[in-house]
Amino acid sequence: MGALLEVSDLRVGYGRVEAVHSVALRVGAGQIVSVVGPNGAGKTTTMAALMGLLPSTGTILYDGADLGSLSVEARVAAGISLVPERRELFAEMPVEDNLMLGAFAHRRRPAAERRSQLESVYTLFPRLLERRRQFAGTLSGGERQMLAIGRALMSRPRLLMLDEPSLGLAPLIVREIFSIIADLRSRGVSVLLVEQNARAALQLSDYGYVLESGEVALQGEGGDLVGNERVIASYLGLRAHAADDAG
Repeated sequence: MGALLEVSDLRVGYGRVEAVHSVALRVGAGQIVSVVGPNGAGKTTTMAALMGLLPSTGTILYDGADLGSLSVEARVAAGISLVPERRELFAEMPVEDNLMLGAFAHRRRPAAERRSQLESVYTLFPRLLERRRQFAGTLSGGERQMLAIGRALMSRPRLLMLDEPSLGLAPLIVREIFSIIADLRSRGVSVLLVEQNARAALQLSDYGYVLESGEVALQGEGGDLVGNERVIASYLGLRAHAADDAG
């Protein structure tokens, strides 16, 4: 499978402190790839660098082209979207206006094309259609996450990067969000997923990376990492649950 995103020797620093050290990762076309690890491992920093929000060194190839000199806006126009951990919605604007802002990079395209993409988002998120005239600030946590993902999809990305999409959500809503992410793959959108819910992320993913202290400590197919003893002990907590059950 061809690489849509290929990153090598990525380094990101804050002042004199290097937070990400020589990270290499790859997202194939039509894949879901997860990045898991503890707080402070460099997951969000890596995503911000890939989006161009933080300066970095190394090589970032997207569809074979080097992104190094491209602005955030140019990366969006090229087909990359990021849903940040904080979602960053406009609380006092209606749902539909928030969504239409996601199409800003394609504002010169015909209005009918933008409307068609809006209808596609509503098909994926029927709840947003029901609440299209509500202010974003009145939505539940799960609905706000759906809106954030929907807004990103308005730019018609080929690569969607999601930073902690399950953060603060109830388990039932988390399952719904992850089901939607799987549906995106079937629609041809590649997904790079940063998650602290390691088990759910790896079970969903074609491939996964474990970051520790700014470096890739482990990598492999998602199903293999779920069964990896080191991942189990460090992130999944299965040994602890087994001990509790035995007691």
